[in-house]
Amino acid sequence: MNFNRLIAGAIAFIALMYVLSSSIFVVDQRKFAVVFSFGQIVRVIEKPGLQIKYPSPFESVRFFDRRILTIDNPEAERFITAEKKNLLVDSYVKWRIVDPRKFFVSFKGDERLAQDRLTQLVRSALNEEFTKRTVREIISDQREQVMQGIRTKVADDASDIGVEIVDVRLKRVDLLAEISDSVYRRMEAERKRVANELRSTGAAESDKIRANAERQRDTILAEAYREAQKIKGSGDATATALYADAFGRDPQFAQFYQSLQAYRSSFKDKKDVMVLEPNGEFFKFMHKKN
Repeated sequence: MNFNRLIAGAIAFIALMYVLSSSIFVVDQRKFAVVFSFGQIVRVIEKPGLQIKYPSPFESVRFFDRRILTIDNPEAERFITAEKKNLLVDSYVKWRIVDPRKFFVSFKGDERLAQDRLTQLVRSALNEEFTKRTVREIISDQREQVMQGIRTKVADDASDIGVEIVDVRLKRVDLLAEISDSVYRRMEAERKRVANELRSTGAAESDKIRANAERQRDTILAEAYREAQKIKGSGDATATALYADAFGRDPQFAQFYQSLQAYRSSFKDKKDVMVLEPNGEFFKFMHKKN
């Protein structure tokens, strides 16, 4: 009798432990807990801590990650711009589950299926944004607008499946190799053309400045020569007037001065040879008078 009671007590204890172990669970702060009853969602538990449910098979629980997850494509994808040029785009998506109920209904709780769906949505949004912009706008001017446009377009569809798009980033946007080479050659030719044009313009400006400087120099020299001649003429006129006045007062002095001028002109060069009579008119002022 006691043995039967002992067995019954052990069975009861085991059953109690089973009920407790299948009824009590802990929700991590990094997880959502979704309680199911015969395959149907009963409730979603977001608050972390110790929780209670009915034991299996009446209720079961599944956990879903509430942290921010990343979709990083291993290979760059090709997109066409408004100029019909191909671009290789490497992007990544940051997302998280915000509504576990919708997420489970949409993907049966499979994160891989969710990532495939989000990748398709982002790819479609990227294609739409790229086809209405040029390469220059995508690479430099409007890159942030492109990413914002993708986030906006994907947000509504993502909300319907219980997830939130936190961020979409373009890690790399490049032209195809053959197009890059063509663009590089065209840019190099354009820079050479601009450099040659600048050199030509510089040479022309240099010649212009040099010609202007020479013209100004000639003008200044001509003006200086004119002023010098004017001053010289004025001086000669004054000297002539003084000489005339002096000569008028003393004709003999005038003859003496003219003889001195003749001597100066005649003896200017030591190599000159003159044969003259000593008593001639040329030396009359050199003769000593008694």
